Amino acid sequence: MSGMPTQESPVEFESLKRLLLDMARERSVDRLLKLVVDRLAERPMLALARIWILGTGDICPSCPMRAECPSQERCLHLVASAGTPRDPGADWSRLDGDFRRFPIGVRKVGHVAKSRDAVVVRDIKKDATWIARPDWARREQIRGFAGQPLLFKGEVLGVLAVFPRIPVPEDGVVWLRIVADHLAVAIANARAFEEIECLRNKLQEECEYLREEVREAQAFGEMIGESPALRAIEEQIELVAPTEANVLILGESGTGKELVAREIHRRSERRDGPLVRVNCASIPRELYESEFFGHALGAFTGAVADRAGRFELADGGTLFLDEVGEIPLELQAKLLRVLQEGQFERVGEEQTRTADVRIVAATNRDLKAEADAGRFRQDLYYRLNVFPVEVPPLRDRSEDVPLLAQHFVRASAARLNRTAPRLTQADLLELRSYRWPGNVRELQNVIERAVITARGGRVRIELSTDEAKPPPGPDPQSSQPEVVPEAEMRRREKANLRAALEQANWKISGAGGAAELLGIKPTTLTSRIKKLGLKR
Repeated sequence: MSGMPTQESPVEFESLKRLLLDMARERSVDRLLKLVVDRLAERPMLALARIWILGTGDICPSCPMRAECPSQERCLHLVASAGTPRDPGADWSRLDGDFRRFPIGVRKVGHVAKSRDAVVVRDIKKDATWIARPDWARREQIRGFAGQPLLFKGEVLGVLAVFPRIPVPEDGVVWLRIVADHLAVAIANARAFEEIECLRNKLQEECEYLREEVREAQAFGEMIGESPALRAIEEQIELVAPTEANVLILGESGTGKELVAREIHRRSERRDGPLVRVNCASIPRELYESEFFGHALGAFTGAVADRAGRFELADGGTLFLDEVGEIPLELQAKLLRVLQEGQFERVGEEQTRTADVRIVAATNRDLKAEADAGRFRQDLYYRLNVFPVEVPPLRDRSEDVPLLAQHFVRASAARLNRTAPRLTQADLLELRSYRWPGNVRELQNVIERAVITARGGRVRIELSTDEAKPPPGPDPQSSQPEVVPEAEMRRREKANLRAALEQANWKISGAGGAAELLGIKPTTLTSRIKKLGLKR
């Protein structure tokens, strides 16, 4: 019997055997479902084949069967449909008709999912109990219905149903059961492959982001210094890091805002999750939404594959929005929604996704003034500015310059495969006397250039004379000598000793040792180190 294989139809047998083999090879759920309904619908006497998959309730307010629905938590979603209608104007591949959703237990399809048993109407002319639209069935010359549950390891995945134009034969029910069983296994396998592929892509993208972070961390240094300003920042980090509060880091370019963000993440409860950075100033305007939320295959020209966005990659961790003031005004509303609800959609995709993300943002702009002027959403500003941390410019913590300079000398020499040159006290005084308009980033560049051009272990510091400032000390124009409190004297002595020790790589005595640099005996230096509690 054409359309429903019998013992006398070897062609049909071979056709269904190929279908089962092709189902086993398919790795995409969507392609798998379409393959099954298309192949079944090719059979001459099979009018319509459909697959519903169990999912969450999503269109409950507008669902045609809302009045019959016992629960709005889960229902059957029509995900694949194919057939050969007699009506030339009908399109049976559409998934948006009255039967796009079936509540569990409602009508014949819902009954199949609830009971986990097949429903078979062998001949409508003899039994029209399960036919919702008898007039439609007569017009399309449909004679039967067969619905099989898709069961995998005792779990209902969905329902496979066919509408033949002949009475349903006994062996047709058997074959449909075989197809349904193989389809359930194929769906489970395809879902597993898709999840593996998704995780692989996510790990690959996270790896790329981490490589970028490592490069920047190696180039820019760590939070190094002993100034009161830096200690105040560390206290703020200690306070806010263990919380889930959003943080807004303020400061000039090059002050190390990204290092503060990294330290907040490292000390937070999310330390084992990813830290994903977005440089909002470097993203083309038309790609912001894709960069933040991801995109589906074919969403736009160049979208050659599904791609996770930064929010999805940062799930369970921290998302660092660097230069957040550069985000276009029209995208800020979507960003605010994600911050409030934790939900978003990829570009070109209707599926709503969730992400558990903590936001740490940074800017060198006055965001309050930008919000007051209407160039930045006020509600987004207040959402980000839960806990502000202001990073001072390097000129306001000049006492940290010697320690940073020594650190950059060692880091640059290691990276460039050079011998680390020495910075003299004169070099350190010159560096400390500079105003550093480019902040720590400029200092790092100056030191790296000096390491490259060093000859015979001596460096050549190249600074702009326009940014030089008087060295710290008494005002030469003042008629009164400066009075330095005892506490400040001890602080200066400690900083000077540490600078000498760092320059000598903590070598105390001998040529190039810290005692030689300071012009004191090694025993005197050792005594002062113990007295001041200095440690490497």
